[in-house]
Amino acid sequence: MNLVLLIGSGAVGKMTVGQELMKITDYRLFHNHMMIEPVIEIFGRFNPPVINRLREDIFDEFMKTEYAGMIFTYMWAFDMQSDWDYVKGVADKFEATGGTVYYVELVADQAVRIERNKTENRLKNKASKRDVTLSTERMIREETKYRLVSREGELPFKNYIKIDNTHLEPQEVARMIKERFNLADKSKSELMSRIKLEEVREDELPQLHQMQIKSFMPLYDKYHDDGSPAIETLERVKLRAERPNRKYFFIVKDGARVGAINLGHNDPEEKKISFISPLFILPEYQNQGIGYVAIMKAFEMYPEVKCWKLDTIKQEAGNVHLYKKCGFVQVGEEHPVNEKMTLIDFEYRVE
Repeated sequence: MNLVLLIGSGAVGKMTVGQELMKITDYRLFHNHMMIEPVIEIFGRFNPPVINRLREDIFDEFMKTEYAGMIFTYMWAFDMQSDWDYVKGVADKFEATGGTVYYVELVADQAVRIERNKTENRLKNKASKRDVTLSTERMIREETKYRLVSREGELPFKNYIKIDNTHLEPQEVARMIKERFNLADKSKSELMSRIKLEEVREDELPQLHQMQIKSFMPLYDKYHDDGSPAIETLERVKLRAERPNRKYFFIVKDGARVGAINLGHNDPEEKKISFISPLFILPEYQNQGIGYVAIMKAFEMYPEVKCWKLDTIKQEAGNVHLYKKCGFVQVGEEHPVNEKMTLIDFEYRVE
């Protein structure tokens, strides 16, 4: 069992980066305050021995799962031998299973961290930080009392990276970590079991239309293309749904409708060729492997199809990567739409 240890000063973004990393890997997040907050709530104070015992139970039970690894966040005081000992103990536990420990140190300017200390996500997950004035004072005091940033060459670990995330978005930092250490993607079997395709009824098309607008509007704002699904009318969606050889499906994850996919062909006699158009995931559910699973589900549902076709925006590297990962290859000529945007065609041929 592997471990990604995210370390850094208060409000540097350890939990938030961990949340994003969990979305794109087969690793689960165990952030420090998951044990701290309930202990404070029950005992009325910070109680390190209880917190540590609870952590040990979580570590031990998690190692029995089939996940590739855990993401654990920790504020490491480098001038405290007890913290070095604690980190070594946690690392030894994971390495004893044959796993690898990846050390990721985040650093950011204090002014930026003071602002991050006020963010909705932080206050939602960390009740003890909700008195922002007090938690900010505590954070600054900790930095004067302890050394929370490592010195050059101080950490001797082979799998170690220090990232200054002062001006980086959490998603970008998560991608950097995943790529640097080649972390395992989300378990395909887990996602396949949690995601379903459910055929859209006629009375549900207005809801689908609103989801489509929300999903594609960021791309429309970026490229302003006249053919964007973000500005497609409900009537156009209904016409597509009325074609007997094309179907809309909601993409449903854990019971929630998170996107949609349209499958089929414009020729009612054609059975071996199918288009995927459109496919969209709501912004808050993107970059979680859902699009990949939806396409795999489509392949399973239509075993008679021997050639799948779609188009995508060349400039959207994430979408291009997704389709290539699903087995699609680029075919034909490129189609410039405007000075910012070019459409490219993809095909996947079943052997």
